[in-house]
Amino acid sequence: MTRSILALALFVFSLGLALPSHAATKPNVLFILCDDLRPAALGCYGSKHVKTPHIDRLAGEGVLFANTFCTTSLCSPSRASILSGLYAHTHGVTNNFTEYPATMPSFPGILHENGYATGYFGKYHMGEDNDEPRPGFDTFVTHKGQGKYFDTEWNLEGKRTVVKGYYTTVVTDLAMDWLKKQGTDKPWCLFLGHKAPHSFYTPERKYEHTFDDVKVPYPDTAFHLEDKPAWIKQRLNTWHGIYGPLFEWRKKFPDDRPEAVKDFENMVHGYWGTILSVDDSVARLRAWLEETKQLDNTIIVFMGDNGLLEGEHGMVDKRTAHEASIRIPLVVRYPRLAPKSKVVPQQVLTVDMASSLLELCGAPALPKTHGKSWVKLVQSSDPDWRTSWFYHYNYEKQFPYTPNVRAVRTDDWKYVHYPHGDGSPDKHMAELYDLNNDPGETKNLINDPKADAKIAELKAELTKLMQSTGLTDQTDKMPLDEGVKSELPDAKIR
Repeated sequence: MTRSILALALFVFSLGLALPSHAATKPNVLFILCDDLRPAALGCYGSKHVKTPHIDRLAGEGVLFANTFCTTSLCSPSRASILSGLYAHTHGVTNNFTEYPATMPSFPGILHENGYATGYFGKYHMGEDNDEPRPGFDTFVTHKGQGKYFDTEWNLEGKRTVVKGYYTTVVTDLAMDWLKKQGTDKPWCLFLGHKAPHSFYTPERKYEHTFDDVKVPYPDTAFHLEDKPAWIKQRLNTWHGIYGPLFEWRKKFPDDRPEAVKDFENMVHGYWGTILSVDDSVARLRAWLEETKQLDNTIIVFMGDNGLLEGEHGMVDKRTAHEASIRIPLVVRYPRLAPKSKVVPQQVLTVDMASSLLELCGAPALPKTHGKSWVKLVQSSDPDWRTSWFYHYNYEKQFPYTPNVRAVRTDDWKYVHYPHGDGSPDKHMAELYDLNNDPGETKNLINDPKADAKIAELKAELTKLMQSTGLTDQTDKMPLDEGVKSELPDAKIR
């Protein structure tokens, strides 16, 4: 019997397979984060034009979360919420220029403290001018600012070096070089931060003309703004409107001529093209995991940090509480979580990620969290899962096209209002949508007398949810939205 076991072990090694080690008892974590990725731009979420077979394969073998949202639709606040499990008013990263607090717990940091090798590669986006290593990571490779699609300057072991090539390929190369150095004595957590598909959208050469034959009109909702707040109409000609510069895809602006939709179409084609390279990156990483026999012991997370308005209601960019701005993709492949394909319809948030991954890794829980682990929800169902949550965004002087936003979203309804920031009555019309019957938010019901009871109910729910995280309009230091000036009076403020 002993000789048979020895012979079997030798046979396994001859095939290049590693016997289970101590590290195999804990899963690895591969966290792939995209910037400004709309779920609708992925095949597994229904895109008719963008083919993402490798991301789709992850969804087909794991869990696709059909209703995932960011709690603040802005890159840095959302990334900090993913790491910490906290809303922005608590972790403090409320804009794109603030550092993640060095003493703030994060799920990679907790994993590091509990025996994981940790690495970060790519766009970090918390501290625009800082490319130095951050706490909680053995290896940390990033760059200043947004980085460039071609030839970004990276901080590599303290030396700033321009690495020639396409960003998505380069960051994947860097990440894989680190992975290949990892032994079998401890599990690892790799965080890969793509630039794509953030503006300014520049596809890889081979994908520049992939969508040339696809017509992309302005969304129909861009032409029906009669019942929308005045600031949305005013946004049309700005940096964040469909008649504006469109992230430099339009050279002369504002331009509301019908034929200028071609600039919009080109912008969308560029956006889509960058996603194809991300799918290639996923293919490379998966292939390496398969080759090294680590695939099924690795939690693969594919996620976006926030949504993106692509013409909906006449807007581009994000920040608002409208569906296109707050919806994000989330796919998780890990056989011990879900041995076969599953779609989760419940509302999941960025603040849930840290608790969920720590539970899956058998690591200590966060000392404080506003989120909740979705492990039970996926594996068996969770009757206590949320049916409502709140969204908030604070006005930025650098981008004065969106006022302060406070919103509550339930499974079926959404109420949004725009506090001025000084405790005075709102200066912009609120919004109310019946999401069950109007998922595209085409009809604002805020002035419908039949909705009075629903408005009162949702206002009370918003107050309760905010207070549960220690946030009120009195305690939050909201900036005055003086940059949003209305010359189009709203019919009613509610």
